Amino acid sequence: MQKRPRRNRKSSIIRSMVEETKLGTENLIYPIFIEDGKGIKNEVKSLPNNYRWSLDLLLPEIESCVNLGIQSFDIFPVIKEELKDKMATYSYASDNFYLDAIYQIKKEFPEIVLMTDVAMDPYSSDGHDGIVEGDKIINDRTLTVLGKMSVAQAQAGADIIGPSDMMDGRVGFIRNELDLHDFQDVSIMSYTAKYASAFYNPFRDALDSAPKSGNKKTYQMNPANKREALIEAELDTIEGADMLMVKPAICYLDVIHLLKENFDLPITAYNVSGECAMVYAASQNGWLDYESAMTEMLLSIRRAGADGILSYFAKDFAKFQKK
Repeated sequence: MQKRPRRNRKSSIIRSMVEETKLGTENLIYPIFIEDGKGIKNEVKSLPNNYRWSLDLLLPEIESCVNLGIQSFDIFPVIKEELKDKMATYSYASDNFYLDAIYQIKKEFPEIVLMTDVAMDPYSSDGHDGIVEGDKIINDRTLTVLGKMSVAQAQAGADIIGPSDMMDGRVGFIRNELDLHDFQDVSIMSYTAKYASAFYNPFRDALDSAPKSGNKKTYQMNPANKREALIEAELDTIEGADMLMVKPAICYLDVIHLLKENFDLPITAYNVSGECAMVYAASQNGWLDYESAMTEMLLSIRRAGADGILSYFAKDFAKFQKK
């Protein structure tokens, strides 16, 4: 035999030398849930190892993550029901605890990259990403709310705005609003191909943000469609997105690869709550080795073409890597 591929696998040093895909903490963005109050650290039952934090306990947690090499964070707010309304007005209110938390986190850790979420659902009494009238989600009127929300988050100190709503035209509208308010340096990581997936439930448990009626299939993408992602990506690129995201990641590795092959912008992926919860549950039952399964999952997302990965595994991966 002239060709023996095993020769390039015969030692750990050689395997490392010829390794095609590198995965490090610099590729990871850590999603964290924040709740108004003090002394709060409540584990999300459907997403083990992840918590709802109050700001006073979140600051030391972020410090511990930074010490492990994690430099990028995405903060999601848990909003009390009495603060929600049909127009999500609390999302840009001056007394919004989430906006204050963004300011305090950036003040304490100016060197980190802080990403925020732009969508109506955490603040909406309807639980949808847009304005609801009857049984319809109203696209264009929603853009005004998203624009106000984005400017408020930029003013608080956000480095990257993450519109996750999937309304048509929202990237261009938000980019225009940010620029009009002199936030030209604030980036947009667009949720470009966000699918109507069955893997979001633990996240919705964490935020109490499930739709009160209907579903999100009229604005989130059909899981059966791949080429449609090219349309969404082209529009987001034209409208001024700085990064294009695919969500979820594991069931859509082909879409991540498709966007990587067709666009010059950085591609990111969201390793969503349901994907991580499956690994947690299987590991707790002794069916999988947690470290190996987690690392393989993250590596597969990188191999597909993701430059950045939002994952609830970020801190655990950093611990294992440091060890």
